[in-house]
Amino acid sequence: MHTARRACLAAALAFALAGSAHAKDPRDLVIGTSAGPYANQVKYGIKPILERQGYRVKVVEFNDYIQPNFALAEGSLDANVFQHSVYLNKFARDHKLALSPLVAIPTAPIAIYSRKHRSLDEAHAGTTVALPNDPTNQARALVMLEQLGWLQLRPNTDPVKASERDIARNLRGVKLLPLEAAQLPRALQDADYAFVNGNYALASGLKLTDALRTEKISSSYVNLVAVRTADLDKPFARDIAAAYRSRDFLAWTLQHNPGYAKTDYQLAMLAGKAQ
Repeated sequence: MHTARRACLAAALAFALAGSAHAKDPRDLVIGTSAGPYANQVKYGIKPILERQGYRVKVVEFNDYIQPNFALAEGSLDANVFQHSVYLNKFARDHKLALSPLVAIPTAPIAIYSRKHRSLDEAHAGTTVALPNDPTNQARALVMLEQLGWLQLRPNTDPVKASERDIARNLRGVKLLPLEAAQLPRALQDADYAFVNGNYALASGLKLTDALRTEKISSSYVNLVAVRTADLDKPFARDIAAAYRSRDFLAWTLQHNPGYAKTDYQLAMLAGKAQ
């Protein structure tokens, strides 16, 4: 077994043992999330709604994209909130985990930032561009780089699966620096440009409006709540989904998540208000 995976499994199992008591009471929920804005969504937008229904909610924050899924699969979490469907499906398939999407959530888009340049027009040969090293988010960055005219991908490249191997031409001669997603805000100190996932951008103090270019999010990259597949129809899962679809959470989103891509159900509620 790969060393990193062994470590993640060990951490998840230790966490499961530490939190096993919560499984005895269906009103106790443990929700894992990435540190930053999605944790805030859960803590301040969703947790109060669930607690009004009698749940006791514990929020556990993670600083990577690996442990939350292992912890969920091992049973130490009841749900997690940090990923999009492309990442979840690939991770579950690769690691043979029975995890499923429950409900889409308002999502901060990936975007390109710089502390050294005011414009994307300043890119030239040797310009350094930091981007995520996980396959799904790296594909999003590469597609944006092609849209910017900095790279050309091979014909018929699947935009969801694009990798550095699919680069046909480096039109600007930029140097790509793949890094862990959580490290990308710090990479702005040295790199000319960096693609930063919305949650890590906001957690580091960047504003979505600081971006030089923002991704137009496709449905594949809208973040979601994940649960164990066996739990999809359990009352707690239905109540979590209902909390996200509620008008109370829509009001919280409008106040606290400007610039986020809203979900279809939120857009439908807003359209209903406008009529």
